[in-house]
Amino acid sequence: MTSDAAAVPSRVADSAFLLACRREPVPHTPVWFMRQAGRALPEYRALREGTSMLQACSTPDLVTEITLQPVRRYGVDAAILFSDIVVPLQAVGVGLEIVPGVGPVVAEPFRSAADLDRLPALTPEHVPYVAEAVRSLVGELGRTPLIGFAGAPFTLASYLVEGGPSKNHARTKALMYGEPELWSALLDRLATITLSFLRVQIDAGASAVQLFDSWVGALPAADYRTLVQPHSAHVLRGVADVPRIHFGVGTGELLHDMGSAGADVVGVDWRVPLSEAVRRIGPGKAVQGNLDPALVFASAQVLADKVHETLEQGKAAEGHIFNLGHGVLPETDPDALLRVVELVHAGFEGPSAEGR
Repeated sequence: MTSDAAAVPSRVADSAFLLACRREPVPHTPVWFMRQAGRALPEYRALREGTSMLQACSTPDLVTEITLQPVRRYGVDAAILFSDIVVPLQAVGVGLEIVPGVGPVVAEPFRSAADLDRLPALTPEHVPYVAEAVRSLVGELGRTPLIGFAGAPFTLASYLVEGGPSKNHARTKALMYGEPELWSALLDRLATITLSFLRVQIDAGASAVQLFDSWVGALPAADYRTLVQPHSAHVLRGVADVPRIHFGVGTGELLHDMGSAGADVVGVDWRVPLSEAVRRIGPGKAVQGNLDPALVFASAQVLADKVHETLEQGKAAEGHIFNLGHGVLPETDPDALLRVVELVHAGFEGPSAEGR
């Protein structure tokens, strides 16, 4: 692993989450949830009422409170900064909005080389509210680590080119295959923006980062390696002073390559058993995942069985962080997530320090 544990604040360096990231013995399997701060929480809905997503993401007091809510309610082992993957794009001047029920919608989709001029470099002065929120959170969280995050270049490019969410990424693939030089220039620009956005978070005190490549599962492995991986690797190399998690949806065929991009921890969605994911990823990596988010709607016994099954599968890994295989669904009962945390913390039979 290339991450420098000394760069992480000492008060959180021995947390279960960061120990697992570093593939070191843990007191219990750490657990947190993607989208743990959000629509499943009544306190979040009350706080967000009348405030748009992007407005909330740029208000430090709101970001701090929303990020803390699931830590208080669930007792998870890590917090993740409340934000959105398009925040850095809006910060550098891209016209977009997050439409409820739809997602990010770009006013003028990316179509030609001239559009590169609409993507200037991101500086800390573009996102002072992010640094302020991170500093506030580090003070509030105490011994609980804060995860920073950003969208990976492919996923950001998909939103820019498609103009919004897409099921088939037709325009994105047409640009990628039809104009490879322009595609490379676009992803290079987005990688630079993403890296700067993550550096702002790390420099303000984030203890780890997660790079989300939500839509990259739409690509064959060979094309991922040639046309996408180098740009994600550029981002991950630039944040090697903290543990790096790399996650995508539907990426079972890409797990090894996503790990090879520079991740310390590879996130796994629910489609691939963790033991198989460990085999595909190869040695020297921790894994994160991978309970199906829909299973929290099952009976208590089914949920417990599936949690323990995931924990058993995770024992094949050199380090395991329990999570869902994607984000918390809006209709989720918060009590079900609390039960998952309790089951994970109670159900661990970990290796001793001598056993690793």
